[in-house]
Amino acid sequence: MITPREAFDVSTRQSTLALARRGTEFFDRELHALTDDELDGDSLLPGWARRQVVAHVASNARALGRLAQWADTGIETVMYASLEARNAEIAAGSILSPDALRESWAGSAADLDHRWQSLPVNRWSASVRNGQGATIPLRDSIWMRAREVWIHAVDLNHGADFEDLPGEVLTRLLRDIVEVWTARGDAGYRLTATDSANESYGSATAVAHVTGSLAELAAWAAGRGSNGVVSSTGETPVAPRWL
Repeated sequence: MITPREAFDVSTRQSTLALARRGTEFFDRELHALTDDELDGDSLLPGWARRQVVAHVASNARALGRLAQWADTGIETVMYASLEARNAEIAAGSILSPDALRESWAGSAADLDHRWQSLPVNRWSASVRNGQGATIPLRDSIWMRAREVWIHAVDLNHGADFEDLPGEVLTRLLRDIVEVWTARGDAGYRLTATDSANESYGSATAVAHVTGSLAELAAWAAGRGSNGVVSSTGETPVAPRWL
């Protein structure tokens, strides 16, 4: 008999998997709307061309696949051996030909999804380590992937923006960011979404009250601009670092 907690975990995992798969489709559409020459154009990430964003997201899929392998086999398989290894993997992917880069992206995404589909249910609670070295249950890596593909689809800088992201993604993203800020001691902001029943994030006693639509707040908090965002202190500040 499935307990209420187990049923909740299954439901949450399935809904997050759906978000990740929708995000993968969204990223894929944005990628395939780019011409070969446009892959060399600027992304929204400082110093990175679009092709580097694609290589990064492909590398992320392989890294999360390694965590799924760890959970499945019980043999430690970290996301990356080191920061240098991570950077080298992204750099190698970024110099591929346009067709090979698209194939790398598609293959990495398909392989990760296959690993997820074939994983025994009881392995989703297995402990692994994320890229920051924190111990997490494997199931948390699904949301890590979801936010990766949704945000970086916008970073491809080809027309998509945070308004295109589902409300659930925006809400979870803001909660994540504010939680990181609070844990690090950057608790100086209270965020209120003006289009989401005035839902707020952060401390009620924060010095600065920042308002905007849910999408505008998420973009600002994630370091993707301040359009539409208003601060009670006057000039809108640069959001604290997130990751």
